[in-house]
Amino acid sequence: MSQENVEIVKAAYDASNREDWDAFFKDVARGFEVDLSRAVGPWRGVFGLDQARRVLGEFNETWESARLEPHEFIEAGDLVVVPGTLRVKGRGGIEVVSRGAYVWAIRNGAIERVTLYQERQDALEDLGLSEQDAHAE
Repeated sequence: MSQENVEIVKAAYDASNREDWDAFFKDVARGFEVDLSRAVGPWRGVFGLDQARRVLGEFNETWESARLEPHEFIEAGDLVVVPGTLRVKGRGGIEVVSRGAYVWAIRNGAIERVTLYQERQDALEDLGLSEQDAHAE
């Protein structure tokens, strides 16, 4: 199941980078949540499906372009940890680069929760994983 979970997450990243929100949300569970409680910025909190659609739409409307670049996909049972880089370009041409890690919880082929961490190590520690436990795809 772990490889299937990684493929679901990869497809979500691809959809996000195309701004194809229907494709992004096609594999979410009924009780889907995005946990941005550790985020820095105006979109902070835990958001259900309808709120997550709104927040992602507002975020993308703020920028001329936005791209998520995953560095690796770490399988951990029903979880996939994805450290990566977010590159955004403002309407005035200013570019911003931010690094973080997302933890995707997937059960029975449906994305239940996506949680943002500021650091890869924080995500792994919160899940009780060590660097040795982390298997990258």
